[in-house]
Amino acid sequence: MRFVDEIKVEATAGKGGDGAASFRREMFYPQGGPNGGDGGKGGNVILVGDDGFNTLSHLRYRRFLRAKNGAPGGNNKMHGKNGDDCTVPVPVGTLVFDADTDELIGDITATGQRLIACKGGRGGRGNTHFATATNRTPHTAERGRRGECRILRLEMKLLADVGLLGFPSVGKSTFISTISNARPKIADYPFTTLVPNLGVVSLHDGAISFVVADVPGLIVGASQGKGLGLDFLKHLERTRILIHLIEVTPQLEGQETDRDPIRDFEKLNLELNAFSKDLAQKKQIVVLSKIDEPWVSERELELRAHFEANGFEFHAISCQNHQGIQELLHSIAKHLFQMRQAKED
Repeated sequence: MRFVDEIKVEATAGKGGDGAASFRREMFYPQGGPNGGDGGKGGNVILVGDDGFNTLSHLRYRRFLRAKNGAPGGNNKMHGKNGDDCTVPVPVGTLVFDADTDELIGDITATGQRLIACKGGRGGRGNTHFATATNRTPHTAERGRRGECRILRLEMKLLADVGLLGFPSVGKSTFISTISNARPKIADYPFTTLVPNLGVVSLHDGAISFVVADVPGLIVGASQGKGLGLDFLKHLERTRILIHLIEVTPQLEGQETDRDPIRDFEKLNLELNAFSKDLAQKKQIVVLSKIDEPWVSERELELRAHFEANGFEFHAISCQNHQGIQELLHSIAKHLFQMRQAKED
């Protein structure tokens, strides 16, 4: 399935039904007077959060969202039928913008949350409402109001507690598959992750759980659109904690590389800051991966000293033998609990 996280659709709410201009004409009621009913209200265009959807791909070819018009009023003060709403499920985490003004209409953050993107038009009043002492036989009735019409830009941002950050091939996909039920593609070449992956981590038999997001690897220039990063940096904006994975690249004979874990860390933080200062200020935990490899373990103490001296929490892990994994997960859970407590206070 193709990953679609931004789309434009034209939404049109229903027009209100016209009011009726009619008069009572029955035996024994020679002066029956007006009895025109009101028109029905036009249907709304409603977006509903649905956790059964992970992307906006179901709207990829649905460019128009149209609600039904309200029915006109009838005689004997009969009210026209209200138009049916156009209800569209969208993934939880969808932002809804007016594409013309870039105004944020709403943010769908929970399953079942309903957002009226376009309101239906009001039904017109029948001539019953226009009778006065001086005008007892009004032939006037209102026309129904048009419903709202706008171009919507739907933008999905993943809702996760923890975001995985790092250069391609540092082991993010292996890490999320080790700690959660996510099963991303894993291979020994860069950019095997082409779409974000979500995984749920459970600790203590499910008593504690949190959601982790793995996004495609970032490279220098990601904030300007290089590589795959620009499309997916926004998915890290809703996370509470960033896990910054680093690796020690082996120095092979005859091959030079400018990769270094400290420089990699600094380069990606420059990209975060260029994309969003709020994103760059999120709490980061630095994680050295693949410490089961001898050339990695040799630098563990040096890297730990450097990052801790700069105020970062540091962990070293191996997904092969699960070394350091539980300590890291418990630390993440502790920080998330403290953040929730601080928010409640």
